[in-house]
Amino acid sequence: MSLITTAGLSKSYGSVDIFSGLNLTVPPRSRIALVGENGIGKTTLLNLLADIESPSEGKIQRANQLKIGYLPQKSSLDSEKTLWEEILTALEELIKMEGELKKLEEMMGQTEGSSEELLLRYGSLQEKFERLGGYTYKSRIRQVLGGIGFTPEEFQMSVNHLSGGERTRALLAKLLLAPNNLLIFDEPTNHLDIEAIQWLEGYLKNFEGAVLMVSHDRYFIDQVCDHIWEMSRAGFETYRGNYTAYLDQRQSRWERQQGIFEAEKARLVNELDFVKRNIEGQRVNMARGKLRRLSRRIQAIEQVGIQAIQGKSWSKLSQDVHTTTSMMSPQEAHHRIAALKNPSKKPQLVNMNFRTKKRGGDLVLRTSELEVGYQDGEKALFSVPDITLLRQECAALIGPNGAGKTTFLKTILEEIPPLAGKVNLGANLDVGYFTQAHRDLEDKNTVLEEIERVGNFQSENAARSYLGAYLFSGEDAYKKVSILSGGERGRLALAKLSLSDSNLLLLDEPTNHLDITSQETLQSVLLDYPGTVLLVSHDRYLINALATQIWEIDVNEESLIVFEGNYQAYQGNLVQEPEPEDPLPELEPLENYKDVKSAKNKALAADRKRSARLEEVEERIGLLEEQLITLWEKLANPPDDPALVASLGHDYREAENELEELMIEWEILQNELAGGDVN
Repeated sequence: MSLITTAGLSKSYGSVDIFSGLNLTVPPRSRIALVGENGIGKTTLLNLLADIESPSEGKIQRANQLKIGYLPQKSSLDSEKTLWEEILTALEELIKMEGELKKLEEMMGQTEGSSEELLLRYGSLQEKFERLGGYTYKSRIRQVLGGIGFTPEEFQMSVNHLSGGERTRALLAKLLLAPNNLLIFDEPTNHLDIEAIQWLEGYLKNFEGAVLMVSHDRYFIDQVCDHIWEMSRAGFETYRGNYTAYLDQRQSRWERQQGIFEAEKARLVNELDFVKRNIEGQRVNMARGKLRRLSRRIQAIEQVGIQAIQGKSWSKLSQDVHTTTSMMSPQEAHHRIAALKNPSKKPQLVNMNFRTKKRGGDLVLRTSELEVGYQDGEKALFSVPDITLLRQECAALIGPNGAGKTTFLKTILEEIPPLAGKVNLGANLDVGYFTQAHRDLEDKNTVLEEIERVGNFQSENAARSYLGAYLFSGEDAYKKVSILSGGERGRLALAKLSLSDSNLLLLDEPTNHLDITSQETLQSVLLDYPGTVLLVSHDRYLINALATQIWEIDVNEESLIVFEGNYQAYQGNLVQEPEPEDPLPELEPLENYKDVKSAKNKALAADRKRSARLEEVEERIGLLEEQLITLWEKLANPPDDPALVASLGHDYREAENELEELMIEWEILQNELAGGDVN
């Protein structure tokens, strides 16, 4: 049985229809991606299915045992609890059962020869607790929180001290851990870096329930989903398969619709040609009858479209369309045939184009002994090997959030000086920079004023025509930049960038907030771009299509690693960089020797102390793990002595809690010895 079934589902706000007549099903274990342009109504549909809003018309039937976990784009999570405590609220049933087990253990420990009923209650509850993962829930919490990017040190932070993006991740963790059998996600990969997105992909692939998501992450959809729901102004379509399969099926459907339209239009033109040739001749009655039928058919196509009338008799069509009995003139029929709308459901596309004004040199960028970071920082964020970027190449810069990707771009642009080394840019370069925060947009300006700042337009109409190519039509040109949506700001920033005629583009998350159609257009344009691109992006689909090199910031090694090829090659480790030989250390000046030696000795002493403690922790962890195995084996076959059973349960929890604390300490010690930042 389907988890959710809809019949004739419609939603409107006032006189504005968002969608109508949707008949949908969400099967068990399905993985569905809902795609469509921004503002089309995707979030509204999710809200209806999640029972947050009510439909204007139609019905929604939900399975009796359905438990929905809903992740909105912006989390409203507000709590004084720590992150760990907040996550525990998703496991209330297990926590309650754990408390009941403790009480039963206490009762059995206080009563000699406890009743058989008490033993049965304890055994039954313990079996259920185990089946629901009661003995592993703490490790699962650590796994999920770590998977989506939280460090052990952050587990004890107050939720109210987390950023908006961190709160959304916290809610995501709660939903993944809660006993839901349908997850409804609105942009789940927002606020996640690539490593966390990959972890989430694996988790959702193994999830026992169903997933329905809105996402602009094409690679994520490709990896996770097996159904695509497409919303557009032309209607609603469903496709089987992942994103790549959807693209092929959609293209075939468009071509099929286009063929039907052209064939029908040609038939109408041929019939009208017969009418024109015979309307005043001997076959006038036949021509007038054909013109009357032609007039009726044109009206039907105008009202319901060519697809709706295919293969239907007029008796059936007359129930759906309302035509006049008057006959068109041949001239009117000619104009109305020419004006018939193409039924292809291709969405309106951004018509962008990146040109170069001049050809730059073959060498675009070269670094030498470069270290990237801020002058007031304690140390460099990362070091960069001597790398080279050539004309018409595309380097994709990837790494965790906060690793320093934007800082590297600013270093290349000389907005931030390097801590050491140099960045050399090639000759005849015009650099265009797309900033993640669109900081070059002036909020006080209108869209038209903003584009006129950078474009040499001969008239206002010319500027508005240019904006129309970026889907700013009509009164959109007079909107204030301050009220634009994220997608509109992104399109405006791209519109400005395309006027720069740059031959080197530095793009910092260019697909953020763009709908999938605009992402596809940008990808196509950049593939044809004759210049060079340095790209920072979480969009693996875009990276895979464009990149000739992958530059990965390794935060553990505090260095940038170069991989040749696209994202797929990087994933498969098809090309591995050889380990560089360690250079000989430079000699310290004699006058600094004693200070340096003292500092090194202190650091070595601290490391020795950490290493000794690490050995103690590892030894204790090993003992606890053996103890837990022994206790678990005894609990699996409990003795008849209730007091002994209670004691075993108590010892198991004590050992588990100690193990949890030691695992956190072990991670911190490992990080400190590796030279990582533990603050």
